[in-house]
Amino acid sequence: MERTGGEPDVVGHDKKTGEYIFYDCSAESPKGRRNVCYDRKGQEAREKKGVHPEGNAIDRELQKLGNFDTKTSSWVKTPSDIRKLGGAIFADRRYNHVFVYHNSAPSFYGVRAFRGSLRV
Repeated sequence: MERTGGEPDVVGHDKKTGEYIFYDCSAESPKGRRNVCYDRKGQEAREKKGVHPEGNAIDRELQKLGNFDTKTSSWVKTPSDIRKLGGAIFADRRYNHVFVYHNSAPSFYGVRAFRGSLRV
C-alpha cells in the first residue's frame, strides 16, 4: 500500500480469526494506483484499441471510515450482471455525500484508482 502512495491503517480486529484488518486510508486515491480500468477484461479491451492504462482494479468499501476521494474516485465492486454488459461502477465523495456512478469497464482516468485491504 505504501509503495503506491497509500496510507495503511488498522481499522478493525477479527475476533474469530485473530487477524487485524488494514485499509488504505489515504485521503485521495493514491497516484501509484490511478489510470486503471475496472478489471482485466476492461483493460484488455482498451489495449486492443492501442491505449494502455496503468492496470485494472476492483475496490472495496471505505467511505464509512472517513472522508475519502473528495478530489479523486475509486472503482468499486460491480455486480456481475452489469459487468457482463461491459459496465463497471465507481464512487467518490462530493458535497458531503458518496456518489456512485457508472462507466464502461475499459475506461480509465488520471484521478480514478483503486484501494486495498489486508488481513494480518
